[in-house]
Formats: sequence, C-alpha cells, structure tokens
Amino acid sequence: MLSLPPAVRIFVATQATDMRKSFNGLSNATRHVIEQDPLSGHLFVFFNRRKTLVKALYWDRTGFCLWAKKLERGTFRLPIQQDRAVVEMEAAELGLILEGLELHNAKRRKRWTPHDSISKESAR
Repeated sequence: MLSLPPAVRIFVATQATDMRKSFNGLSNATRHVIEQDPLSGHLFVFFNRRKTLVKALYWDRTGFCLWAKKLERGTFRLPIQQDRAVVEMEAAELGLILEGLELHNAKRRKRWTPHDSISKESAR
C-alpha cells in the first residue's frame, strides 16, 4: 500500500516510456509528456511497452527520488484511456495496480466529500 500525503497528486503516463531513462530523462518526460513541473513534489509514473516495469519519479526537497518495480511474471494492467496521454489517479488505485489487481471492472462506491455538502447548502 502506498502511503502518500493527500496533497501529493499522482500522474501516470499512458504511453510506453523508454525505461533506459533515469533521473534526467524521466524529469524531461515529466515536463514534455505529462506537462507538469517535476520539482512540484508530485509522483510521476511511467511504464514500459510490455507493462512489466514501472518507474516513479518525485522530488523530495533535496533531490530526485526514483522508485522502480520489475515483474518477473505477468504484467501491470492499467485503466488506460486511449485518447489521453496522462491519467491522474489516487494512491489507492496505483497501489492496486502495483499489487496486480485489475481496475477495469472495479466499481467506486459513493463517498461523502466536502463538495457534496456545499452543493446541498447552495441548493437550499
């Protein structure tokens, strides 16, 4: 399970990335493919073509951190939207993907959000 602060956003590149890239190459991909600032502190996730390798890049105030996971068997299953180059997801969703669960048929149950109470009050 990933444990990230709520302020951290997770951006996933849906197209295959050359996994020979390291810190500089992935920070460049963050700027040009994901179109975000790699120094923002958010998590930027990249998968290889075969979906057997994932790398995540983030900035921790003193330097870049690079996390990687390679599967010996099987593939990661992404809920890819073919028309988008980047998807934003929650830490729980990414954690499920990294654990091998497929989100295709998963259903999100309704939950309370602060926006729900604001819209109800404005409707009164």
